Amino acid sequence: MKVGVEDKKKLAVLGVVGAMALGAGVYLYTQLSEPSPAPVVAPVVVSTPATPVVKSSGSGAAAKNAGITSAQLDPTLRMGPMLVTEALVYSGGGRNIFSASSVPIEIPKAIAPPRPKAVLPPPPIVPQGPPPPPPIDLKFFGTSSLENGHRQAFLLHGEDVFLATDGDIVQRRYKVLTVSANTVLVEDMTNNNRQTLPLIGH
Repeated sequence: MKVGVEDKKKLAVLGVVGAMALGAGVYLYTQLSEPSPAPVVAPVVVSTPATPVVKSSGSGAAAKNAGITSAQLDPTLRMGPMLVTEALVYSGGGRNIFSASSVPIEIPKAIAPPRPKAVLPPPPIVPQGPPPPPPIDLKFFGTSSLENGHRQAFLLHGEDVFLATDGDIVQRRYKVLTVSANTVLVEDMTNNNRQTLPLIGH
């Protein structure tokens, strides 16, 4: 079997690729199999000026002294500053947000509503009718029965007394329509206003 010129080139390329793959595999194996040593980190040294300690008898000053800077971080539990912090009494003017029994702050009320009220249109004007007729100026204060069985009403107008039966006209203005024991139906002929007059007491 003869190998052509093109096949030789392909074999050469395959050989080069295989050699590169083999080298990459060896490199990865050596890198992953041996742990690399951790880089040594130089310790950070922070130099801060010494904070002067101010002596004070108040608890607020003691709380300020209890604060530490990042350079003074110490994992040791120090009970003294903790007790000082617990003994603090809130002395602010507003509400203590860390206490449930704190007096709530009075929230000021809005001066104006957030949304203005809609202006309602004025109510429609209802047409008014003519004024009511004046009341009938008669008082009904008693009745009597006639011999023919008709009832007669006693009507008073000012100091004048009128006796009227059904159909009679009083003072040339009021027509007596019906007379009953307790009421009299009278019509004012000037405006056709009818009104029932009740029997008034003595």
